[in-house]
Amino acid sequence: MKILYGVVGEGMGHAMRSRVVLEHLTGQGHEIVIMASGRANSFLAKHFQGVNKIHGFHMISEENRIRRGKTLWSNVLSGVTGVPQNIAAYFKLIKEFEPEAVISDFESWTYLYAKANSLPILSIDNMQIINRCQHPPEILEGARVDFEITRAFVKSKLPFCDQYLITTFFRPPLRKERTALYPPILRREILEAKPTAGDHLLVYQTKEGFGPLGAALQRTGLECRVYGMRRDIKTDEVEGNLRYRPFDEKTFIADLASARAVIAAAGFTLMGEAVYLRKPMLAVPLERQFEQLLNARYLQHEGYGESAENVEALASLDGFLQNVPRYSDKLASYRQDGNRELLAAVDHHLAHPAERAGS
Repeated sequence: MKILYGVVGEGMGHAMRSRVVLEHLTGQGHEIVIMASGRANSFLAKHFQGVNKIHGFHMISEENRIRRGKTLWSNVLSGVTGVPQNIAAYFKLIKEFEPEAVISDFESWTYLYAKANSLPILSIDNMQIINRCQHPPEILEGARVDFEITRAFVKSKLPFCDQYLITTFFRPPLRKERTALYPPILRREILEAKPTAGDHLLVYQTKEGFGPLGAALQRTGLECRVYGMRRDIKTDEVEGNLRYRPFDEKTFIADLASARAVIAAAGFTLMGEAVYLRKPMLAVPLERQFEQLLNARYLQHEGYGESAENVEALASLDGFLQNVPRYSDKLASYRQDGNRELLAAVDHHLAHPAERAGS
């Protein structure tokens, strides 16, 4: 089958997840053309042929907070040139490829192409859980306005797909049809990792504004392997119990698999990997980024770690570290059979496209 696959470029989680699905599809003999924006484009182009750059939504964050005004203005300015580029790309695609089905990981332009050409469209992402599931009051407490704004945005991105496959480690009740929940999609390197009970903390933070964290890490007395805070270093830099490391995927996964616990932002990909490897996590969501807040609160709700919803909460890590054994016990019962469930669902829906309807 000829498949058009769209990947949004905000962050790297969408790209890494899509790489797993794309490897499966190409292994099945499908012919794929990929449309990806931002960092997803450059990442996927290293692994696949037929990757086309497309304009996509992006966010701007400063001091651990999403800057809504700058985000809006930047997207408006880039959209002036991005939209014509997308239209031109689609005309070229129609002439040369003529896809039979579309898969979108939160990417709108491929969705619009599917609707305009009456093609079956399959959504695979974690974001649709915001719109297509019910969430208890304690999860939404104090964040109802951000929830409603984010839900409206998520719904507008891909409103009428034939099926929604949502990747998640938590399981809220569904509120819409044609929707199913599956465990997080994991890259091969995570599936092959052998978790051990080490003594160090893995810290991953690429944003600015984490002033209290460094001092709090020093006070733990534990070895802390820190990624992202010093982006330009080429070798490890050690200051007391803090080991700042340049990013290397193999080293990072080894440190993750052997960590006592993880401290990081509340992005879905790393959180899903930590849960799979049974690593308790202290999650620090970006301010004004509701999806990260949702992830962090569900992490705490499931008993897999804690949510620290502002940098002041990082002044002391004693409470989190005292609770790590309890979180580890809870994580021991987590079960996931690799990516088998979701990939089987993808195969099924491509072989048996759902009847077209919308809700």
